[in-house]
Amino acid sequence: MAGILYLVPTPIGNLGDLSQRIIDTLNEVDFIAAEDTRISLKILNHLGLKKPMVSYYRHNTESSGPQILARLLGGESCALVTDAGTPAISDPGEELVAQCAEAGVQVCAIPGPCALITALASSGLPTGRFTFEGFLAMNKKNRAAHLKELQGERRTMIFYEAPHKLCATLEDMRKAFGGERRISLCRELSKLHEEIFRTTLDGAVERYAQQPPKGEFVLVLEGAPEEEEEELTLEEGICRVLELREKGLSMKDAARQIAAETGMSKNELYAGATQKGKG
Repeated sequence: MAGILYLVPTPIGNLGDLSQRIIDTLNEVDFIAAEDTRISLKILNHLGLKKPMVSYYRHNTESSGPQILARLLGGESCALVTDAGTPAISDPGEELVAQCAEAGVQVCAIPGPCALITALASSGLPTGRFTFEGFLAMNKKNRAAHLKELQGERRTMIFYEAPHKLCATLEDMRKAFGGERRISLCRELSKLHEEIFRTTLDGAVERYAQQPPKGEFVLVLEGAPEEEEEELTLEEGICRVLELREKGLSMKDAARQIAAETGMSKNELYAGATQKGKG
């Protein structure tokens, strides 16, 4: 019988975020697949645990992934961990999960630390609908093309960004979305120097042009505003009633339908259409 791949979140800064379920899972699995075994070893030492580890990161997925899958198919259980946060989210772990799903290996995701959700919840921007865009491209042309695709996006947008790329990214965002668009820059989440800076893209560009950014950032960007429908005049509403009348509706039903669509007075639409129809 195949083993289980556990997706085990690790703290994004505060070791106090290690839940009892995370600790129990790390203790019970046969081995750990770690993005950086040195970082994972620090966590295991903090917990007083000893566990065999293998390396699984972006540049060795083709060789390490099949090896891990073979051990899972052989009945061993594995905890997949990243340096910080939830595995498989903007992370090569998604490839291993896909391989397990195809091979029929059970995957169990343990809830826990996740930078994008932490940032969204504290951003002050709408949280009901959002899209996670991960890291933008290093190449300026590709980055600009990605942002252009999002110009009409109405959901709140979330990005990860490194400090050395932040200023260039903010400039490109301002060009794509305009300087008045609201943004929350969430830095060093859950760490000692956590900071959430709520501003506009103009304000963000100005601040970090004067103050070199430090630490890892999550950018939470306001979506595009809803397009307001142009309000019809009474005369335009009457014309629409008459158009429906010509299509076979009674004047009363046509007035009722246009009133429901526009919020105009049914009686005024009926009276106006009747009068105009006579003319």
